[in-house]
Amino acid sequence: MITKNLFAGFIPVFLSIFLILPEKSYAMHIMEGYLSPFWSIFWIVSALPFIIYGFFAIRKKISENTKFFILLAMCGAFAFVLSSLKIPSVTGSCSHPTGVGLGAVLFGPTPMAVIGFIILLFQAILLAHGGLTTIGANVFSMAVVGPFAAYGVFKGALKAGISSGIAVFSAAFAGDILTYVTTSIQLALAFPDAAGGFITSLWKFMGIFALTQIPLAVSEGLLSVIVYNVLVKYSYKELHLLKAV
Repeated sequence: MITKNLFAGFIPVFLSIFLILPEKSYAMHIMEGYLSPFWSIFWIVSALPFIIYGFFAIRKKISENTKFFILLAMCGAFAFVLSSLKIPSVTGSCSHPTGVGLGAVLFGPTPMAVIGFIILLFQAILLAHGGLTTIGANVFSMAVVGPFAAYGVFKGALKAGISSGIAVFSAAFAGDILTYVTTSIQLALAFPDAAGGFITSLWKFMGIFALTQIPLAVSEGLLSVIVYNVLVKYSYKELHLLKAV
């Protein structure tokens, strides 16, 4: 029932956002058909356990407090909007904010695997961002590595006595950057340089991504702090229960 409600809650949100997005758009992370069947299957298998575990994590969270569903839907909409803002980058890919850091800060990394999967599925079907054959690779980078990086940085910053604002900024920044480091690794594995192999290809991809992704990561960090501060003001009780303050 909770899983059905999760999809039912996100569908109208994503569709309403879809209606206001520009018709012309670019592929999300890695576009349809860009990876070989081997790498497509490899990344799907790698991402699947996190998605499955994430469903159980979401069900547990919502069973504890139904108000968490509203916050989760908001995190999904936030990530959907930010990840739909595209800047063309490496051939077969693009740069954009991810938006998953905020959700990882509030709910932990595993629920964001499900949220990221839903976002990527909607974007692949409705907006031609990414694709179904590359959804495993895109989920693994944006919805697995990104959230885990963001969550780890956030918790580490809080334990170090750093203010919550700086912790949220650092988490969103790290989640964004590590997402694109992972994407660079995925592309380098699939397309090693003819002369220098994997390492040379990796540095090329990372170098090109860095030109656009670092400013985007800074912007996402600042925006995440603004949204987080609003949530602290109006939903402090829920954030306290989530151990996000």
